[in-house]
Amino acid sequence: MSDQIKYVMTEERIPLAWYNIQADLPEPAPPVLHPGTGKPIGPEDLAPIFPMSLIEQEVSLEREIEIPEPVRQIYRQWRPTPLHRARRLEKALGTPARIYYKYEGVSPAGSHKPNTAVPQAYYNMLAGVKRLATETGAGQWGSSLAMGCAYFGLECKVFMVRVSFDQKPYRKALMQTYGAEVTPSPSEETEAGRAILAKEPNSPGSLGIAISEAVEVAAKSQDTNYALGSVLNHVLMHQSVIGLEAMEQMAMAGDQPDVIVACTGGGSNFGGIVFPFVGAKLRGEGYDKLRVVAVEPAACPTLTRGPYTYDFGDTAHLTPLLKMHTLGSEFIPPAIHTGGLRYHGMAPLVSHLLKLGLTEAIAVHQVECFAAGVEFASLEGIMPAPEANHAIAAVIREANRCKEEGVSRAILFNLCGHGHFDMSAYTAYLAGQLKDYEYPDDEIAMALSHLPVVAG
Repeated sequence: MSDQIKYVMTEERIPLAWYNIQADLPEPAPPVLHPGTGKPIGPEDLAPIFPMSLIEQEVSLEREIEIPEPVRQIYRQWRPTPLHRARRLEKALGTPARIYYKYEGVSPAGSHKPNTAVPQAYYNMLAGVKRLATETGAGQWGSSLAMGCAYFGLECKVFMVRVSFDQKPYRKALMQTYGAEVTPSPSEETEAGRAILAKEPNSPGSLGIAISEAVEVAAKSQDTNYALGSVLNHVLMHQSVIGLEAMEQMAMAGDQPDVIVACTGGGSNFGGIVFPFVGAKLRGEGYDKLRVVAVEPAACPTLTRGPYTYDFGDTAHLTPLLKMHTLGSEFIPPAIHTGGLRYHGMAPLVSHLLKLGLTEAIAVHQVECFAAGVEFASLEGIMPAPEANHAIAAVIREANRCKEEGVSRAILFNLCGHGHFDMSAYTAYLAGQLKDYEYPDDEIAMALSHLPVVAG
């Protein structure tokens, strides 16, 4: 039996096209609605803040969308990313499970986020846009978009959730090194930010608030568009390069996954690794018994405790209405050390897959997650991002189940980024300062009490 650890492909094997799961869904996802009319939005409604090329991708039902050669050329800086067999973790757990991870931390920005940041910057450059405005939680997305903008000569304005701005100063420094302007959110620079600060001067911020600020800046400036790092269909589609590569690499290993695990915040990491496999399953091309597990923080339990309904994507209600699992656009998550998973909603396509029974969802507390991340780092040598620790915790649970049942299963997960800019989180964990947080039912109910009313 081979003891190979790493499965590496050459640059020529970078996918030629992104995969769009909308082509294979047994029933289409619900439409995005205009908040004023309650009717499905049209391209003209999105044109003020997105280039038409991305709007077309957002609504496309084509199975494959060609990756432009200038984007593939930049992808070559880090793609294809390696697939690893976690043999040392398997041995330590004493499990018959075969554990694999796709490692996206080899990108220049240290995570999977450049997979969509680069094409978004490219399409906006082609449209003559001069600046992109965005939000970021932990900073992975902000640094990735800053990098993408640097590649294509665009200015970049990032509203960083205040608690992460304070926790992760080196993420801010990386964004600034790439040329971005970084502002803690909520800020005094926008009407949305000023309104929040007037009610709560010490607000820790949220991704919903930061989105409001970035959308407002884009909507009020003719030379500025908005870019989103997760949630939207075209973003998840760009991330499909992860799963497409993983399918080939699993074949190189002579294996295929029985279980795929991914952390979920807005859905891009999850969709990136999972959608190509689920699409093959839906087309009858194997993977009949594949289980897919979405893992979220117990402190921000969108999929596991949020209803599946229409809601705004931001706190100031500047965005269209999305059918998704949500905790309410006014939800302010606690200051857990997992900034990338602190969003009130979940990608409509991920939410739709859960409704169709094509995925499972679990919530895990942060202390268990960091314990899993530390164990993984000590064995595999890679310090995971706090977000990825959620996937690792669930993988360990699955591997222990294999041990209890005496069954060998192949478990694949996406190690979506490294934790080199998250040392304050690890320092707090190692000092015993991290506490678990179960979001109270009454606070969820309060946040959900202002959901928009949608006819029908």
